Amino acid sequence: MAASSSLFSSSMHREMLAPKTSKCPQNFVCCHSKISYMEPNYLKQVCCPNSRFLSMNMSSKWEQMDRRDAFHCRALKTERAPTFSVGQKFQLNDIIEAQQFDRDILSAIFEVAQDMENVEKDSPDNQLLKGYLMATLFYEPSTRTRLSFESAMRRLGGEVLTTENAREFSSAAKGETLEDTIRTIEGYSDIIVMRHFESGAARRAAATSDIPIINAGDGPGQHPTQALLDVYTIQREIGKIDGIKVGLVGDLANGRTVRSLAYLLAKFKDVKIYFVSPDVVKMKDDIKDYLTSKGVEWEESSDLVEVASECDVVYQTRIQKERFGERIDLYEKARGKYVVNQGILNVMQRHAVVMHPLPRLDEITVDVDADPRAAYFRQAKYGLYIRMALLKLLLVGW
Repeated sequence: MAASSSLFSSSMHREMLAPKTSKCPQNFVCCHSKISYMEPNYLKQVCCPNSRFLSMNMSSKWEQMDRRDAFHCRALKTERAPTFSVGQKFQLNDIIEAQQFDRDILSAIFEVAQDMENVEKDSPDNQLLKGYLMATLFYEPSTRTRLSFESAMRRLGGEVLTTENAREFSSAAKGETLEDTIRTIEGYSDIIVMRHFESGAARRAAATSDIPIINAGDGPGQHPTQALLDVYTIQREIGKIDGIKVGLVGDLANGRTVRSLAYLLAKFKDVKIYFVSPDVVKMKDDIKDYLTSKGVEWEESSDLVEVASECDVVYQTRIQKERFGERIDLYEKARGKYVVNQGILNVMQRHAVVMHPLPRLDEITVDVDADPRAAYFRQAKYGLYIRMALLKLLLVGW
């Protein structure tokens, strides 16, 4: 299991010893981390491209780097990381909201996710969920979330029952209640991944179901698995979360991803959050009040250039037309006000990253994609590993 970064510390069973560097291929750093288990020890080697973190004094080379070499090294500084006994039941029955997680559980989930990155097609781990069935019940459109969950299940040997556009093509169109639908589907499957157009729908489903429910987005409410993959992305890209500055940009009123991410960022120390959005879609007061209650510094700004120059993470989101109803005039007023383009990249720090939950429209220009700091497609890939980890934990435990 790969070493966790300095982000986490706990007095659990596994002991992470400080890594050593050794000779490697050119432009790479090798990190050898000895990981002590209750079982026999082993030595694991991680080779990472020598990219942004390791090339700060070589700006011309950095600018000419091939994008394939733009993945920077996992943080080399390690501390003790929490873990749980193999086979122990996962602490959560359902994944409904970001507030469910504490730092110990986050750390352990991220360790499992890193294990999932190494699952090979012919390895024993790709049969971890053999015999299990996952139902995906999506009342709203989805590409990445639905397909990544289905891919995650299949990559671990499980099977999938899928309902796309359940609002129109399931018995909901006939007037069936959500509760009745859940009671029916739980008889066919072992876990349900659900996206719904109403905030709070996932909580209703969990209260009804005897099998695990994963909230894949409930209207303008929350999207906890997106928040998990976002924090995991920050950890993998930046190397830490404590002490970072994050700019949340775009539709902050309707964006369930930014709401869930704000809840998770509040778990960490000395984080500062900037809110940058058109007036009509400002972050709602409940999130601001929650951050204040947790001692998290936050600031509203109308200057994306200034915020981008300060931040480690610029988290862009699209203006969600589907949330405006008939007020298309308000949508058009908000759309296009804040765009991440070359001008924004020019003021960003070299170690910083641009993230986006996707899909994007025109809020990130396509020429940004070639920059190593554009992390949004890597972010989507990290989502696969987080969802593999969650399915494994909910169905078979640690």
